[in-house]
Amino acid sequence: MLFDYQTYKIIWWCFVGVLLLGFALTDGFDFGVGMSLPFLGRNDGERRVIINTIGPTWEGNQTWFIAAGGTVFAAWPLVYAAAFSGFYIALMLCLFALFFRPVGFDYRSKLADPRWRNAWDWGLFAGGIVPPLIFGVAFGNLLQGVPFQYDSTMRMEYSGNFFQLLNPFGLLAGLLSVAMLAMHGATFLQQKTDGAIAHRARALAIAAAVVTMALFAAGGVWVAHGIAGYRIAAMPDANTAFMPVAKTVTRATGAWLDNYARWPLTRAFPVAAFAGAALVIVLSLLRRTVAAFLASGLTVAAIILTAGAAMFPFVLPSSLAPGSSLTAWDAVASHKSLAVMFWVVVIMLPIVVSYTGWVYRVVRGKVTLEHIRDNQHTAY
Repeated sequence: MLFDYQTYKIIWWCFVGVLLLGFALTDGFDFGVGMSLPFLGRNDGERRVIINTIGPTWEGNQTWFIAAGGTVFAAWPLVYAAAFSGFYIALMLCLFALFFRPVGFDYRSKLADPRWRNAWDWGLFAGGIVPPLIFGVAFGNLLQGVPFQYDSTMRMEYSGNFFQLLNPFGLLAGLLSVAMLAMHGATFLQQKTDGAIAHRARALAIAAAVVTMALFAAGGVWVAHGIAGYRIAAMPDANTAFMPVAKTVTRATGAWLDNYARWPLTRAFPVAAFAGAALVIVLSLLRRTVAAFLASGLTVAAIILTAGAAMFPFVLPSSLAPGSSLTAWDAVASHKSLAVMFWVVVIMLPIVVSYTGWVYRVVRGKVTLEHIRDNQHTAY
């Protein structure tokens, strides 16, 4: 095999991170556009303009979510099993919200009845705001630890419930997720539209960027001083086979900041998050719409990387039995499986990225009311 087992484990941490970033950066602005639809569009024509900015690409963007989920299943099977057991109700709510997206896009304009269209607009709003909120709440709970453990026969037991996920820090993380994707969607809209819609999108982008910075700062202080992080005190050789309960894990306030002291370059992630949000404000005011959208993407990526760098190598910490926490070292598939899938990703990911880039090049340009009027029967 090309690499040893430990190296593949690190590589797959990076691969999963890349797919999650791809999902956040592409489907993220779709969510942001959806959640802003009832507010930025003041009439049916404006709302159709907003919908058609993402109409050609939203389905392709959503496949990043499927790819990320499939990768977790293949590379981190124990994480997949534990997460889908612990967050089952939350994930089902997310799935039900996502149901509004395909039917909302396809059926909204089938009838001219304002009540029909308004109902689907709010359905698209739900499909845009609920998933980011749930993903953010889930990630907030990861930082606090999830109530699961393995018994002596390696059977997993989960003792939490849905309402325990709705704790103060989890809700703050959920609001941060909503705010940063609202900003991302608004910067996308201001460079894909013009006139009144672009003006409103600009105002939303600036406001959401301010809220994002405030919530990110509050979350950072909370993580540093109010949450007990996790540390691996003792662990078998990282090249050994799966044995999640063989390690010793301790908890301490501020432990999630250990990696920033160990690897100083990771401090660039939170700095980039604040800098990106500040640039969104400045560039939006200067009407540099493409640059503002890129700055928004930088902010989203940097916030996710900040959390990922803090947690490494933990993937699913356990609040009941810290030693049962799942990490990049002990929750992975076999050496051979990781090696085979490595080549699949190396071959397919550049193809997917290249095709995605080509699609966005084809559909570049602004969507206007004139475009909608000229394409009444083909536009959403």
